[in-house]
Amino acid sequence: MFIGHFGVGFGLKRQAPAVSLGTLFLGAQFLDLLWPSLLLLGVEHVEIVPATKGPPLNFTDYPVSHSLALVLVWAALFGGAFYAIRRHVTGSIICAIAVVSHWFLDLIVHHPDLPLLPGTTARYGFSLWDSTAGTLLVEGGIFAIGVWLYLRTTEAVDRIGHFGFLGLVGFLVLIHLANTFGDPPPSVTTVAWVGQAQWLLVLWAYWVDAHRRRRTT
Repeated sequence: MFIGHFGVGFGLKRQAPAVSLGTLFLGAQFLDLLWPSLLLLGVEHVEIVPATKGPPLNFTDYPVSHSLALVLVWAALFGGAFYAIRRHVTGSIICAIAVVSHWFLDLIVHHPDLPLLPGTTARYGFSLWDSTAGTLLVEGGIFAIGVWLYLRTTEAVDRIGHFGFLGLVGFLVLIHLANTFGDPPPSVTTVAWVGQAQWLLVLWAYWVDAHRRRRTT
């Protein structure tokens, strides 16, 4: 699951127009922004398995970033931080929902590797990754709906708001296709550093959203 998460970020703008798209991206991808750092620190682990269906990765353990119990904690902290800064109740709730949504979208596509609690052996996942076509359809659908809702909620105020937005959407689609059909990564370290590059997408979203405004009609 990649652009599906960003689709949620786009779509939640409809429910919280006062929250920047960058913040919504940060919430929707928070777990996958945390995970690369934990990989580099050796706290969580992944194996590269080129022959597997779906992404060529075997998520051996990621209890801190992807166990449901701690996801709820991260959601509460993220939503609480937003409220502490902005004093906006609806925005803080939407931010928390964005974080939690990540786990449930992962549940749809992942092979059974998602834990409910750290330290438990039970793992969950509906394995949509076994079908490339199904994965593209579901993720693409979520992304398309999210982009549509964002466009129904905001409008560009200048060329950056227009072309920057189009560039962001196009770049996300290209990355998704490269992830789906590209070669396996050469190492776990490469996976981690490429994952860190997602912060640039968050910054891009902040930049674009600052050049758009809420639609009045």
